[in-house]
Amino acid sequence: MKILLTNDDGIDSPGLKAIEKKLSALYDVMVVAPSEERSGFSNSLTIHKNVKIKKIDKNRYSCSGTPADCVHRTLLCSIDGFVPDIVVSGINLGPNLGTDIVYSGTAAAARQAAIMGVPGVAVSVTAFREPFYFDNAATFVADNIISFFENWSPDHFINVNVPSISAENFKVMTTRPSKRFYNEKISNIIESDESLDISFDIIEILHDNKNDTDSYAIENNMISVSPVYVQPFSDEKTMLIYKKILKEK
Repeated sequence: MKILLTNDDGIDSPGLKAIEKKLSALYDVMVVAPSEERSGFSNSLTIHKNVKIKKIDKNRYSCSGTPADCVHRTLLCSIDGFVPDIVVSGINLGPNLGTDIVYSGTAAAARQAAIMGVPGVAVSVTAFREPFYFDNAATFVADNIISFFENWSPDHFINVNVPSISAENFKVMTTRPSKRFYNEKISNIIESDESLDISFDIIEILHDNKNDTDSYAIENNMISVSPVYVQPFSDEKTMLIYKKILKEK
């Protein structure tokens, strides 16, 4: 199996190196990752300027663009004749749960793969700071990547979150993304030359309490595996409301 490995924390991220080491021992791996951190870039693609992909070692390339660019350009260009069977994005430093998926560059790389007809897996550990227990996440992906490949369909990508604790055996839960709520406040505003320099702080992160979600799984020290739809959709009930508002015949 040929695996394209990328992330949003940058080519030098310890999470990327940990999963690269694990997967390279078993499969044919190429790394194409951002030259610097690109967290929070979502599915942004560089359209109006070039993206530079630079070889830094055997089967390792840095990319001047976003995580989605790494996948997009590599799948289009077939670098060194490498045609991946699956794309793995991570290991992200910190969780990508629920609404985080909208912002996440890690999730976006897996989504971009699925958009282009290749299975995509995003993987994160749920700590925001050291110690990070990457081996559990790397091992889980390595043990299950064949199943992810064989059971994938083009309507989704796979979002994996692994508790960042030292336990050896985890229960696994198939989940749906939770609703995450960020309690935020402006921490500082500096005015100069008719501009505003604004910074903010996250006070707390809340989520819905339902027991089938990724947040529930992580709170209970289980690995969360969420199949996430690629295609945005509108539910029929809401569409009917707008049809009435717009007086559609």
